[in-house]
Amino acid sequence: MKIIVAVYSDWGIGSGGNQTIVLPEDRRFFSNLTAGGVVIAGRKTFDEICKPLPDRKNIILTRDRGYTAAGAVTVHSFGEALNEIAVDDPDKIFVIGGGEIYRLFLPMCSYAYVTKIDTAPLSDTFFPNLDVMQDWSLESRSEVQNSECGIWYSFNIYKNVTNQ
Repeated sequence: MKIIVAVYSDWGIGSGGNQTIVLPEDRRFFSNLTAGGVVIAGRKTFDEICKPLPDRKNIILTRDRGYTAAGAVTVHSFGEALNEIAVDDPDKIFVIGGGEIYRLFLPMCSYAYVTKIDTAPLSDTFFPNLDVMQDWSLESRSEVQNSECGIWYSFNIYKNVTNQ
């Protein structure tokens, strides 16, 4: 299982349940990496997306027992989520947010695909800083690039050194 996330320079990921800055290049990277796989999201993240992502098995983790979404599988606990992905290829399972879901699944993930965006808008939700966590090591980093929006960013891959 893997995580995919875009973080700001302070490891913020959004505010008010929304991703504050969205880079077209990051969206293309996300789409290409997760295509044909499984995505696990919390309800707020799924609601921000507004619909199931095409060509993917969409799993929504929510405490709301009455919540359903056409084209997605709804689960209500971490254990239910693990049961739902038990038959799926672990290399094609991606945790896509939000903050609480990331923290819940992070110890189980073998890799984290982190787009680092070189700005720090006001955030109220943060991703754990993998640069200071002993269990995670930076495996690769792309060249720093300038987006179509004029914001600098890089694609980074972190490895969970305890989960191999």
